[in-house]
Amino acid sequence: MESQTVKWKHYFLYLAFIYAILYFLHTNLLLNDRPIRIKKWPHLPLRFRHDGTFKILQVADMHFGSGLLSRCRDVLPSHFHYCSDLNTTRFLKTMIQLEKPDFVAFTGDNIFGPSTTDAAESLLRAFGPVMESGIPWAAVLGNHDQESSMTREELMSFISLMDYSLSQPNPPSKDINNVKRGMFLDIDGFGNYNLSVYGAPGSHLANSSVLNLFFLDSGDRETVQGVRTYGWIKESQLNWLRSASQELQIQNQEVKYVIKTQPVDASAALAFFHIPIPEVRQLYYQNIVGRFREGVACSSVNSGVLKTLVSIKDVKAVFIGHDHTNDFCGNLEGIWFCYGGGFGYHGYGRTGLARRARVILAKLRKGDKEWMGVERIKTWKRLDDENLSKIDEQVLWELSPSR
Repeated sequence: MESQTVKWKHYFLYLAFIYAILYFLHTNLLLNDRPIRIKKWPHLPLRFRHDGTFKILQVADMHFGSGLLSRCRDVLPSHFHYCSDLNTTRFLKTMIQLEKPDFVAFTGDNIFGPSTTDAAESLLRAFGPVMESGIPWAAVLGNHDQESSMTREELMSFISLMDYSLSQPNPPSKDINNVKRGMFLDIDGFGNYNLSVYGAPGSHLANSSVLNLFFLDSGDRETVQGVRTYGWIKESQLNWLRSASQELQIQNQEVKYVIKTQPVDASAALAFFHIPIPEVRQLYYQNIVGRFREGVACSSVNSGVLKTLVSIKDVKAVFIGHDHTNDFCGNLEGIWFCYGGGFGYHGYGRTGLARRARVILAKLRKGDKEWMGVERIKTWKRLDDENLSKIDEQVLWELSPSR
């Protein structure tokens, strides 16, 4: 009889254990009644406005850490009673409200890994203002983003899933045997992709790409012959860039063929990545717009990025970061290379030098009755000073009158 009682006790304990597991799963894992969180998407595709303009805000080197606990670097004590990452957040909100961009491009070192133990939380805070605005945006990685709790692959995957983000871990592959989790395999890095900006509403180019935005992963740190150096854009990435550019130009030729009675301008393109190429050092001896305040920190390896950009012919300007106090634009073989200037307050700067952002404005050519292709690309910078000063406005590229 006593043995039977023990069996019943074991039986009830077993049932209680099973019930506890089911209750835990129901309330915490499987059957939660809370609504599923779905990514918010911007209105697509990206396109020029009715007035024939498309404005991009470049944000370089936010270096976001842990919010209020991440103190500012290289600022005058008299300028701020207390300065932290929140000043970076305020500046981003201000720039969005002031310039009202159609798109925001973040060019790396979005977070400063050593200053945060939770990369995902830091990313959510750093990109918070642009997500709240509902403006489409995209990002590439710098050399500091991965120095926390996520790999570069995890970072780009996470960024691609954030609200209103158009970022991609890597370009899709047309070869089903060359795909892993939907990403192109035969390419180095994470964050290589292209975004198309379509013509103005109501024009015959409304369904055609007239401006292409190329994003490339310039890496972080590497070792070459035992010596540490910065990363660089690899040949596999350049192969993809050539292929993508050629495909887009073929599409442009098809538009010309269909619309026989009206001329169609060739698509222009812009490129965005973090670490400058070695040739940018040459601009110290040339005419530039802006200031060359520090040495160009680039890789010891020259992988032929400039040669590739010149050969594909559609990229008119490249926008970079990495060297925070440089904010100049200079021309290399017909292509402008422009620094964004240091944006974030937790990144290094120069005491007394205002943080800054770059604005890029593309303008369409006006035809007899409607907007055509891109005619002009301009840029300027905004300072985070009392007047949000607008400086160094210049034309980067203009369509030849003969075309």
